[in-house]
Amino acid sequence: MELRQLEYFMAVCDELHFSRAAEKMCTTQSNLSQQIKLLEGELGVLLFDRLGKRIAVTEAGRLLYEQSRQVFSHLQYARDAIAALQTAQGGTLTIGVLPGDADLLFNALLVEFHKTYPQLSLSVLETTKITEQILQGTLDIGVTTTPPPDERITRIPLMHEEFALAICTDDLFAKKSKMSFAQLQHLKLAMFPPDHQVRQVIDHYCAEAGFRLQPGIETTTVSTLLSLVEQGIGASILPRLLLENLGNKKIATIPLVDPTPSQDICIIYRSDRYMSFAAQAFIETLQAYIQNAIQHAAQAQA
Repeated sequence: MELRQLEYFMAVCDELHFSRAAEKMCTTQSNLSQQIKLLEGELGVLLFDRLGKRIAVTEAGRLLYEQSRQVFSHLQYARDAIAALQTAQGGTLTIGVLPGDADLLFNALLVEFHKTYPQLSLSVLETTKITEQILQGTLDIGVTTTPPPDERITRIPLMHEEFALAICTDDLFAKKSKMSFAQLQHLKLAMFPPDHQVRQVIDHYCAEAGFRLQPGIETTTVSTLLSLVEQGIGASILPRLLLENLGNKKIATIPLVDPTPSQDICIIYRSDRYMSFAAQAFIETLQAYIQNAIQHAAQAQA
């Protein structure tokens, strides 16, 4: 059994068409068909049912396909590991974050990381499909809400994120030490739009409390929300850690209670992929960055 034969076999499984598979693999249909027959002869089973001009993968074929995927995954792991050894502390890293989190977490972090590892190339992408893209291999690392258990994904808890009210210090409510979550429905608000992940968290808590928020202004940009709060145009609901680390004297941070909206954030990556130097360095830097932010916020409250 040769790797090339397995590549041809997997191409036929993906295309369910010998001509298209041959074109995909840059070979002739007769050569591809011959290699599949040799593979079937060696295994002693049919891998495809030929149904006229159509083909279907047999049960044995499906089993071989899954095992072949693992074989090539391990080969890619080995290639990545060798490449990392050759490039030492160089390399590239693609990180997926939820929409808005690039503003919330990464601006200062990226500057710090680049200064420490100037030879590494980073790409930060905002996406709502982080888990799917991690599994597809288009992202190396994801920073997201905790996904459902999956043996293909490693999860590293990062932080428990609470949300608070951001309000102009000139507002009467700015003097409050805390605010009941239900009181939000009586405020003029500026918020993320309904399809934004943060807004969905808040809307979920609202639904459980039996009311619905109707913001006067909606925007996807964190900086715009903060500007609207500063000018007293509307209050907003944002991650408490972000607000407390901003240190903006024009914005008061009011804890929300009964209940306190929150979510768990974690780092995820493929369990079966090589953890490059770039990925390890970024994870360690991100963990330290978040811990420093938490400590800074605690000191500011003391």
